[in-house]
Amino acid sequence: MDRVRVVNRTVFLLSVVLTGAIAGAFVWLVLLAMNVGLAFVWDGLASWFGRFYPILMCIVGGVVIGLFARRYGQYPEDLPTVMAKVKRDGRYGYDKLGRMSVAALLPLVFGGSVGPEAGLTGVIAGLCSWVSDRMKRFGADFRELSEAGVTATLSALFTAPLYGFAAGISGKPSGDGEAPTMSRWTRAVVYVCAIAGALGAMLALNHFIGGGMSLPHYDWDAVGKVEVLWLIPLILVGSVAGWLYCISDSIMSKASDHVGDRPVLKPVVAGAVLGVFGVVMPMTMFSGESQVEELNVLWTGMGAAALLVLGFAKVFVTSMCVNMGWRGGHFFPIIFAGISIGYGMAVLTGADPVFCLCVVTAALVGGVMRKPVMAVLLLFLCFPLLAAIPMLLAAFVGSRLPLPRWASGSEADPEDAS
Repeated sequence: MDRVRVVNRTVFLLSVVLTGAIAGAFVWLVLLAMNVGLAFVWDGLASWFGRFYPILMCIVGGVVIGLFARRYGQYPEDLPTVMAKVKRDGRYGYDKLGRMSVAALLPLVFGGSVGPEAGLTGVIAGLCSWVSDRMKRFGADFRELSEAGVTATLSALFTAPLYGFAAGISGKPSGDGEAPTMSRWTRAVVYVCAIAGALGAMLALNHFIGGGMSLPHYDWDAVGKVEVLWLIPLILVGSVAGWLYCISDSIMSKASDHVGDRPVLKPVVAGAVLGVFGVVMPMTMFSGESQVEELNVLWTGMGAAALLVLGFAKVFVTSMCVNMGWRGGHFFPIIFAGISIGYGMAVLTGADPVFCLCVVTAALVGGVMRKPVMAVLLLFLCFPLLAAIPMLLAAFVGSRLPLPRWASGSEADPEDAS
């Protein structure tokens, strides 16, 4: 009997590593398809049209997204919803994986200010549930494959294993209220295996083939009297940006509800507004990781006002896209907004730029997620570990800035779903 259990556990752990590798490879494949689509739409076709091409293409994108939603339904589901279903049921439906994948790609390819995490997480959770259903004979532990796949997806997508691990291990074990089949320590081992498989596959494919999606990593320089002097103002500016995101997210959600069940009208209107912003400030479009690279080169010549306006505009555009039919995640765009505002504050104050980016972005992301520790773990994907203390302080203040009661449900973090 013990031998059978050892065999089952060995098969299970190998399956977890393979599941993680499949998740990482799928993340890489979707991001590759996104990059090919972006190159075609925004490089191959843009040269045929004039300055107002973003308006035209974003309206076309709104029509395509709306018609797809009217025909196939509202996909993908947002990240908290996916996480809630996986933690509650121990599984996620996999009968519509094709349309979920297409729906996740459409807003990204047409320039929406959204990230890919929502769509990718749902697809991977569905794939893992499919595998789990076919391997139940090896033991009830295979119910954990869906959560392990979600953990692996978050880790591979953000290249932030600590964030993916924390998002997965937090909350109650899944399984329709049944007694957990494994301890928290065993689950921790499972998630480590899944993350190792995902990151291994993702990094290998990036190295040998290319592609992927990542933010630049900033090196910590120095903290002196100037930085200490400006710490509190920087935290307040980032916290206000996070507060404004929550407010605009709630307003846009209510506006979407007011428009009602009009799956084509909402993304078309949002596309037109997005296109106007794209003509005036092109970096308000797209998920933000490539735009951060561009901003790193251009920020010294842009001026403080332009950088601050860009960051706050990105906050608004992202909340509009997420709620008005351009369905996707908000993490990458919000991080871009924090970096833009941080650069603006660096120009204004003369403080170390990386210090400004760390503090402002942490306060902003903390204000959006309302979970300071999770916010800092996520931001390790681009900021150094040495910045943990000021980032944690900034994220804590941002998460505690009170919201109006009517907007208090606007935060969206995977852990909240638990």
